[in-house]
Amino acid sequence: MKQFLRQLPAVHELQKDKRFLDLIEKHGTDTEHFTPIIKEVLNDIRKDIVNGKWNGPEPGNSLFIDKFLGLLDSAATERFDFTLKRVINATGTILHTNLGRARLSENAIRHVMDTARNYSNLEYKLNEGERGSRHSHVETLVKEVTGAEAAMVVNNNAAAVYLIMSALARTKEVIVSRGQLVEIGGSFRISSIMEESGAHLVEVGTTNKTHLYDYENAINDNTGMIMKVHTSNFKIYGFSKTVETEELAQLSSKHDHVVFYEDLGSGVLYDFSRHGIGDEPVVGDVLKMGADIVSFSGDKLLGGPQAGIIAGKKSLIDQLKKHQLARVVRVDKMTLAALEGTLMDYLKGEQGFLNIPTLRDLLVPLDELKDRSDRFIREINALNNGIIAVMAEGTSQVGGGTMPDVQLPTLLVTIRHPDISAEHIARKLRTEHSPAIVVRIQKEEVHIDLRTVTAEEESILLNAIKTI
Repeated sequence: MKQFLRQLPAVHELQKDKRFLDLIEKHGTDTEHFTPIIKEVLNDIRKDIVNGKWNGPEPGNSLFIDKFLGLLDSAATERFDFTLKRVINATGTILHTNLGRARLSENAIRHVMDTARNYSNLEYKLNEGERGSRHSHVETLVKEVTGAEAAMVVNNNAAAVYLIMSALARTKEVIVSRGQLVEIGGSFRISSIMEESGAHLVEVGTTNKTHLYDYENAINDNTGMIMKVHTSNFKIYGFSKTVETEELAQLSSKHDHVVFYEDLGSGVLYDFSRHGIGDEPVVGDVLKMGADIVSFSGDKLLGGPQAGIIAGKKSLIDQLKKHQLARVVRVDKMTLAALEGTLMDYLKGEQGFLNIPTLRDLLVPLDELKDRSDRFIREINALNNGIIAVMAEGTSQVGGGTMPDVQLPTLLVTIRHPDISAEHIARKLRTEHSPAIVVRIQKEEVHIDLRTVTAEEESILLNAIKTI
């Protein structure tokens, strides 16, 4: 052991090797930033020698240097590799929270790239030659697609709730049905966000039933708001009752000091119920019903980037824009560009919004999925590598805490191997390929749902299956 430790080369000796300089060039760095990696690899080898775990060549010969440079290359690759990586989502869950939720449309992506690469008029009025507002870039589009008087954007819907509560109901009472005090992902609770804002929560009704008179009886001089929360991440069935938007709007209109705010969560701009998919309220319809102000997410059913979109009466939106928290929760130019690109797709009508991956994947015809799955199965079985692929009926999920009761009929490509477990196949697809591929496992079979796989990704997936 002592002899091996003495034979370990010094850092400055390794730096003289031409292959070391080649590695520096390969990884696009310099000696200063590469030297710590050399030290780390040497220290790891030294520990292995001391602990009797080193099974490589003896230090001091050319084979050791070859081995060391290979380890150095791997360590540098890991050091300079991104941890946020592209993933192929073959699960069929369209808004997969763990996989980044909504994919952006090509229009939105191009707009983000152009905005990121160049200077922009983020807060500058080109015609007037003076300072402008970043809110203006998407406000007009939100107004057009929802019918709102005014709008603004913050970094997510939880921030939107917090800003609205802080600006419009701080120290005042906010009436909410007990059945709508939801908890969203990451243990964030609507009630907790409200309390943090300084508003006083007033719960009415019961978990399963809330009546209009519950709200009426709770209104007093200190009431600042009636809030309705769309429980998009769960449903109550059976013996239940909620008060409709129109009724709450009419009630609040009788009291000048009471604002009616509806948190819509998912952010639906297109009526999916036309295709028999769910019963999500459309933002524009809720505003027409009389809501003073609404908020919703950008990266769920809207199909854009993470954002919290607030729309409603101009007098209320103006208060929010002037509030000190507006700067705390504001979004950057890339988010605005992505949202502007997405909303522009909506503005173009059906031809435009079908370019949005979330909507396209939700509405893809079953016949199209069958044709794609048939072809993909034939390609897999033609590999003759032991993998057996067959088609099976199944369901896709919307995901992202939206439409929890909706199961979209789909056709699954199920694969199995007589000698390799489904878990092993899934792990290989996930860890031994770039981009990583995430699949479902059920009944000892790997399930691939092409609903969330693009045509380009099919060929990548097929090449990955070849190696199993």
